[in-house]
Amino acid sequence: MSDHRNSPVAGVRRENLSIPVASDAVAGTLWLPADEPRGVVVLHPATATPERFYAGFAEYVVGRGLAAVTYDYRGTGRSGEPRKNKHLRMRDWMGGDVPAVAAWTRARFPGLPVHAVGHSIGGHAMVLGHGLEGLERFAVVSSHLAHTRTIAPRKERLRVAAMLHVVGPTLSRALGYMPGKRLGIGEDMPSAAMVEWGAWARRPGYFFDDPSMDATARAAAVTQDVLALGASDDPWASPAQMRALTGRLTSAAVEHRTFTPEQLGVARIGHHGLFRRSAADAVWPGLVDWLTAPSPRD
Repeated sequence: MSDHRNSPVAGVRRENLSIPVASDAVAGTLWLPADEPRGVVVLHPATATPERFYAGFAEYVVGRGLAAVTYDYRGTGRSGEPRKNKHLRMRDWMGGDVPAVAAWTRARFPGLPVHAVGHSIGGHAMVLGHGLEGLERFAVVSSHLAHTRTIAPRKERLRVAAMLHVVGPTLSRALGYMPGKRLGIGEDMPSAAMVEWGAWARRPGYFFDDPSMDATARAAAVTQDVLALGASDDPWASPAQMRALTGRLTSAAVEHRTFTPEQLGVARIGHHGLFRRSAADAVWPGLVDWLTAPSPRD
């Protein structure tokens, strides 16, 4: 289901999307070039990050002659009130929303190559094999083994630990949702997602230490080529923690690219900076080039 709307950027057409997931739906946007696209890029978002954050990247993708799909996970942003979806966990986003959006995209563009990029948890989903049907390669951005104790700056480690292990779960259980906007950590989210996030972050292996996830076997079964992009100054997804995640992809070929603030000409990149417009010249062309390069398997 979709409806058309205009874009402030010339040559970019947008359609509102409603993609069924179980008994609910994901709200998203289909970004289209003026002419027929030669492919499509699906952007699986980070936790508590609204789809509008990825507008600049989507517009860049369209400028390359490709379509783009962005969206909000259920219970966040335009995809539903977190209070009404308090039962939704992170695993529901990874195992439900990600493959549903991927399947919708394949059905909408049956004759075109589909490419995928996952930011943080969006990358986690694909590392666990979700949404990979029809893909020969995919990219992850700032996706890592998110154990709280691996955060190097002590001040940031204490702040994140307090939020994920004390404040977040306590408020979520009391309110029925995580008030991310009021706390300055992004979008509001369902309480179950916050509680699960906090529980995984206590484990050295993150969700790989949760036997109910079967994560080790899932990651080992992934055979697609993977590009892992990260920032040298990301206190959460440090280069070491990104490699700790991709090291679980024992059947895949993984290429790592780490960017510094100096390369981008900015004071700080952090966990979200590779999708900011300040990264457009240094990061996005290489990412899209890699995604769309002819496969050596052909």
